[in-house]
Amino acid sequence: MCTKDVMVQNQVGLHSRPATFFIQKANEFKSSIWVEKEDRRVNAKSLLGVLSLGIVGGTSIRILADGADENAAVESLVHLVESGFAD
Repeated sequence: MCTKDVMVQNQVGLHSRPATFFIQKANEFKSSIWVEKEDRRVNAKSLLGVLSLGIVGGTSIRILADGADENAAVESLVHLVESGFAD
């Protein structure tokens, strides 16, 4: 299992458009991937799950992955979040 914390950089957070980019990136990997905010964990490949966390700019989230490409999945998603979803 690979885990990394990241601060959401963009002002609006993970609303529908950035969340869609996030989910599309997560779906490029075979690993099971989750996003945690505080005490809630959701499937990172689920738009409704990610939106249900209500992630706003300045929020710290944890990205977790378990599987064959877990390290690449976490690093790629962390990079996407840190870039403000510019990739």
